[in-house]
Amino acid sequence: MIIDLEKFNAVERPVWQELEAMLVRFENDPVFRPNLDQAKRFHYLYERTSADLARLVTFSAEPELRRFLESLVARAYSEIHETRGTGERFAPLAWFMQTLPQTFRRHIKAFYLSLAITMGGCTFGALALAFDPESKTVIMPFAHLHGDPAERVAREEAAQRDGAGAFKGAFSGQLMTHNTRVSILTLALGMTWGVGTVISLFYNGVILGAVALDYVRAGQMKFLLGWLMPHGVIEIPAILIAGQGGLVLANALVGWGRRERLAERFRAVAPDLVTLIFGVGVMLVWAGFVEAFLSQDHEPAIPYVMKIAFGCVELALLVLFLSRAGKRAEAKKLLAQP
Repeated sequence: MIIDLEKFNAVERPVWQELEAMLVRFENDPVFRPNLDQAKRFHYLYERTSADLARLVTFSAEPELRRFLESLVARAYSEIHETRGTGERFAPLAWFMQTLPQTFRRHIKAFYLSLAITMGGCTFGALALAFDPESKTVIMPFAHLHGDPAERVAREEAAQRDGAGAFKGAFSGQLMTHNTRVSILTLALGMTWGVGTVISLFYNGVILGAVALDYVRAGQMKFLLGWLMPHGVIEIPAILIAGQGGLVLANALVGWGRRERLAERFRAVAPDLVTLIFGVGVMLVWAGFVEAFLSQDHEPAIPYVMKIAFGCVELALLVLFLSRAGKRAEAKKLLAQP
């Protein structure tokens, strides 16, 4: 077989370079999962490079080029026949520090919508209580919130907490279970074309807005912030992220302006939904511990200023984590793309 090496090299080298760039990306990021189009492209590049190698097998004038192609084909073969997802080990730290915040930012518009719906519920709940104080027993689902906030604060501050450790442990478990159930339900209700998710977010906002107004009107704003902030700055965003997942699921179900079939749309968002709900679970575990072992302790045991400061630090760290974590890895992925 006679080959014009100069022309052959000029025409085929971009193919080899593209294949090598994809291999570098696969090898440097063990958790990367190519989508269908990327997998098809990778397989095409592998077959074309293999064909180029076959054309050079009996051509002894370019041993370095042949060795280069042999290396590319061997690496590509290894990637194609590797079983990612079953043979590799799960890296919890990489998932938490990179995959979770990257997934959150990828669907940031859904989070903003989730926040807007909840804020709308807060406004409605506050206005409903302001215009009809008797609606408190209907709006607030918990009996301990039905009374006068000032009386509750006085009772909480005067209560003795000796020997309450066992109770706090059980209370923490109950909180985690309840909040996780609510979060999973909020996300799963995306299957109702998002209607159920919107209702869940709005209802939670109504409760939050009514409780906040009730305590502020009673002159107990410091107690309210000291009570809610330590756990609320994590728990409330967790519910919002669950709502974000529900809205992403609803968007995949509706599929406005998209040509993919329903099954393809679901497959595309499924990994992100799993990531979001597991991230919510981690956040709620932390919030449950904080609520049981810090939020329920009031003055004089723990000054409200300290609890509020703790909540502010938590919120700042959460915002920094969700907005910045994993950005360096994202930049590396973009540079590695062909």
